[in-house]
Amino acid sequence: MNKEVVLSGIRPTGFLHLGNYFGAMRNYVRMQDEFNCYFFVANWHSLTTHPDTKELKNSVHRVIAENIACGLDPNKVALYIQSDVPEIAELYLYLNMMAYKGELEKTVTFKEKVRLQPDNVNAGLLTYPVLQAADILIHRAVKVPVGKDQEQHLEMARNYAERFNHRYGEVLPLPYAFNYGGELVKILSLDGVGKMSKSENQMNTLYLADEDESIRKKIMKAKTDQGPAEPNAVKPDYIENLFTLMKLVSTPDTIQKFEDDFN
Repeated sequence: MNKEVVLSGIRPTGFLHLGNYFGAMRNYVRMQDEFNCYFFVANWHSLTTHPDTKELKNSVHRVIAENIACGLDPNKVALYIQSDVPEIAELYLYLNMMAYKGELEKTVTFKEKVRLQPDNVNAGLLTYPVLQAADILIHRAVKVPVGKDQEQHLEMARNYAERFNHRYGEVLPLPYAFNYGGELVKILSLDGVGKMSKSENQMNTLYLADEDESIRKKIMKAKTDQGPAEPNAVKPDYIENLFTLMKLVSTPDTIQKFEDDFN
């Protein structure tokens, strides 16, 4: 029986962190025996922000190494660099004929990028969802692990596939969001503001490559408060985040001790 195709990509910006691992990488490792997996480094996507190309090349190799270090087996999954598959660019060209300016301008991520970097509103940013669709559809992937912020792009990929099929015949399967195991883990930044980032707020992010002492210092500086005003009070998000981290890496006895101490 043919295995279903799963696909996911990651931009080579910064180092992988605990949010990447517990939110995605851990599940990817579990998937590799059950599905036909394609995992790639999205270096073309990174060009929309005009990175230093020499630094980008080093980052690509490091991300590949970190993926393998997390447990992905190149003998079980297709682990590749986006630009090494020129057919993606060809399909991107065809899918651009299925995309319309108005719908691209309405995407939440595009509007956010325009707000944050008004001096760099390039065509690559506008058609970012089209390239994402090409990434997915070139491998005929039907399951795509995505976060809430990417669900709109996945819906657009389905729309492009349907339009392509309508014009040229039933060629492309329709991709859908996939949450392996039904477990969603969201790791906040140590300051409690937003998610951990591969490239921003380095002191508020726990990277997989961090030394023990660096991790200790970051945890000691994490945002906390004076404790609950009354026993068993609801924890603020930034406190709950620290307990979430603890639950992911500690024993039940350790967690219970800190729960008791906190209350």
